[in-house]
Amino acid sequence: MKTLLKAMALTGVVAWSLAQPVLAQQTERVPALREKVYSQLARAQTAADEQGNAAGIKVLKEIAARADSMNSYERAMLWNYFGFMYYDQGETARAINYFGKVVEQQPIPESLKKNTLFSLAQLALSDGQYQQALDYVDQWQAMASDKELPKSWVLQAQALYQNEDYQQALAAIDKAIESTTNNNDVPKENWLVLARAIYYELNQTAGVAAMLEQLVVNYSKPEYWLQLAGVYGQLEQTKKQLAVLEAAHQQGFIKTAEQWRNLAQVYYLNELPFKAAKVIEQGLSKNILADNLSNRKFYAQSLMQAKEYQKAITAYQQAADLGDSGEMLAQAAQLAINNDKNEQALQLADDSLAAGELKNPGNMYLVKGMVYVNLQQFDQALNEFNTAAEFSGSRAAAQQWSRYAKSQLAYKRQLAENKLN
Repeated sequence: MKTLLKAMALTGVVAWSLAQPVLAQQTERVPALREKVYSQLARAQTAADEQGNAAGIKVLKEIAARADSMNSYERAMLWNYFGFMYYDQGETARAINYFGKVVEQQPIPESLKKNTLFSLAQLALSDGQYQQALDYVDQWQAMASDKELPKSWVLQAQALYQNEDYQQALAAIDKAIESTTNNNDVPKENWLVLARAIYYELNQTAGVAAMLEQLVVNYSKPEYWLQLAGVYGQLEQTKKQLAVLEAAHQQGFIKTAEQWRNLAQVYYLNELPFKAAKVIEQGLSKNILADNLSNRKFYAQSLMQAKEYQKAITAYQQAADLGDSGEMLAQAAQLAINNDKNEQALQLADDSLAAGELKNPGNMYLVKGMVYVNLQQFDQALNEFNTAAEFSGSRAAAQQWSRYAKSQLAYKRQLAENKLN
């Protein structure tokens, strides 16, 4: 009996007790389950409990040979037992066949027919018989109360979704969610997950976000928080995206390298580069983020945008050890000269040129020239600017700086002559 009850519970069908057969609950008179039939069904169940479903089904087949002598209720119970035993051993198609024979019997208790129809809808759905599932749901709805309808709308939505009829599926699941919400209740998690999937298939990103918002509030799970952040990103609602990611981070949901990097990038997009740098720094120190060129470069860029210039210079030097050395050192050199770190800028420019593979080597000669201008070594500055002018990318700037250096050199010489005179 335990096996049968378990199967009944799994399919959502009411478990009919052999000790207390279901009585009629309708106007049409339902015949009784006679003692001799009851005892035979009990024998089949005992065989199934003790020897397995195959033994129980063998006894049921013996009983079925005398089905013509049974009344409608007894035959319904016989087919019901067949259905559950076949379901319990994974033969869904046979289970559907026998449960279908249950509802064909007339008259039978309304509650038996109603619960069997709902189970048939569930089984047909699980077996890929989506239109058949919808037909069973229609029959069940004709017998159901208004309060019971939401669960059938969910079944309809599942079948329609599997049938790729997404618009109708959305209408069905929306009714279920709205009805539950109007009753001041919380929609079930799987309902919201289904609605999210339907909105996704319809390319309705705002709808996906709305379902994820409910999932975050009512069924807080890491994946829902992170998915919601991602959807806000798609909607270009970066402030909301950041708020959700920060909340997820506080709850310990940011764990993978991709998630850490994403958090840093969203900080950066929201013009919070210092926080972006801190996330990268923490990720590197905890060995969550790989110590590679991409992460080090982003770390340096974040520090630069945060105006942490000396830290950014150091970060670019660290990045240079991991690849693209010339360009990373060039960035560091540019930062150094912009912040009046002349000796450091000169060394970094030389190191960058030595590393090679620069997109525009002329820029480093410009940096060197500007260092010499700052040091009032104008002859050396002019040499560097002349070299920078040999590269098309830096020619205009080099010529402008050359004119300035020449004017300063001339002024310096004039001062020297005036002293001599």
